[in-house]
Amino acid sequence: MHLFLADPDTVPFLADELRRAAPEASVHEIEGLGIAEAVNLDGLLLAFARQTLPDAAEVQAASINAWADRIIDAVAGVLPDDQPWHLHLWPQYGEGRAGLHRCELIYATLLERLKKRRRHLLRALIDSDAVFDAQTSLVQCILTSPETGWLSTTIAPRAFALRSLVSSYPFGEVPLADDKSAPSRAFTKLVEAEQRLGKRIERGETCVDLGASPGSWSYVAIQRGAHVIAVDRSELREDLMRSPRLRFEAADAFKYQPPQTVDWLVCDVIAAPQRSIDLLLEWLREKRMRNFIVTIKFKGHDEYALLETLKRDASPLCAEFRLTRLCANKNEVCAFGVV
Repeated sequence: MHLFLADPDTVPFLADELRRAAPEASVHEIEGLGIAEAVNLDGLLLAFARQTLPDAAEVQAASINAWADRIIDAVAGVLPDDQPWHLHLWPQYGEGRAGLHRCELIYATLLERLKKRRRHLLRALIDSDAVFDAQTSLVQCILTSPETGWLSTTIAPRAFALRSLVSSYPFGEVPLADDKSAPSRAFTKLVEAEQRLGKRIERGETCVDLGASPGSWSYVAIQRGAHVIAVDRSELREDLMRSPRLRFEAADAFKYQPPQTVDWLVCDVIAAPQRSIDLLLEWLREKRMRNFIVTIKFKGHDEYALLETLKRDASPLCAEFRLTRLCANKNEVCAFGVV
């Protein structure tokens, strides 16, 4: 059984997405948490799953010590010796700090027990903010009450192979970036997508920003030292228009074609979801970019099924393809990846 986590307001959409992906599967909704379902994870893309716990088991532990022992039992003799591992431990119940405090006590007790009995596991335990790579295993533990929860152990390289579903961030929550100098808060979507991808726009790279005005995504690229072609009917913020790293094209974002392959396509244009999907697929088929971050915006909930076409057609054209409702997204989903 796998546990797929979602924001409470998107659990029904995650359930629908799972039913489309695996019509024969039985979808079991867990109130306030997500969906538990037995389904093949290989090649699965779920835009509304914030985090996934592969092969999750529902567990009970009556005390702090019992929780620490539960986690140790999940890794001792399971993880290869000296293989790095992350532990994501967090509460999913109550309000305030009660649940967080319990998790802190469990973690401290776990460290003490490992120090006494399992030093090799303690040495291999790395900070949860460290880079998540193919050599790293992942243990996830969610407390749904002081004495109940879910536990999942994903051994490397399986965790990395499932990175389109399994986030290196606890609960899949990426802290939102802060920059009061940006033209708008929209820049947080670009930065979050980069963090999830593990790759970002760098100095000297070329970037096309479609539907660029007022310029938040171009702003990020320019700040990094990239060269930007900003395409829109409306100009960007005045200081960005003066930047020597920006070339502005007063044109239709859906008709623009770069003179040569660019490092990045970024697009946060306001458009019907099918138009944005078609735009991304056209750029992928023509191999116009090496990396991309594109927002698919919706009005209401009736067109989410359109994402199935994007999953089917985009994945074979990419070395890596992701489709996720970001923490920074509203009624949107972000497609990002490497060609």
